[in-house]
Amino acid sequence: MGDVVNLNKFRKENKKETVGKQAKENRIVFGRTKQDKNRDTLATEKTSKSLSGKKLKNEDGSTKDPKK
Repeated sequence: MGDVVNLNKFRKENKKETVGKQAKENRIVFGRTKQDKNRDTLATEKTSKSLSGKKLKNEDGSTKDPKK
């Protein structure tokens, strides 16, 4: 006769393997390195600083609302 197999243990191991494979694929597709994140942060900061210097000011010193 064959060996007795615990099906719950087999299912758990199988699920763990599939979740691990999916996680590996997600890291490849969606993963960003620390350098990428830092570069994007610096670019955003540079853009905001550049734009903040170009705001129009009213006579009272407040910034002008372009929608009005």
